[in-house]
Amino acid sequence: MEYWQRLRDLREDRDFKQEDIAKILEIDTSYYGKYERGLHEMKIWQIIKLCLVYNVCSDYVLGLTNEPKPLFTKEVST
Repeated sequence: MEYWQRLRDLREDRDFKQEDIAKILEIDTSYYGKYERGLHEMKIWQIIKLCLVYNVCSDYVLGLTNEPKPLFTKEVST
């Protein structure tokens, strides 16, 4: 699975809209949509931020593993 496909799955599983994630990343909603379609590559700080938001390891976000290991055992605010 490509990482951009995983981005959409994570967002939808947590009932976020693209505009919600775009606000978190401080980018335009249409630009975030291009990330989910694989038209633009994300910056590393954006991937890290999404790992924190979704509480999953970067290997999972990047599609290197199918096991969504949590970063934290308790809820963390971003």
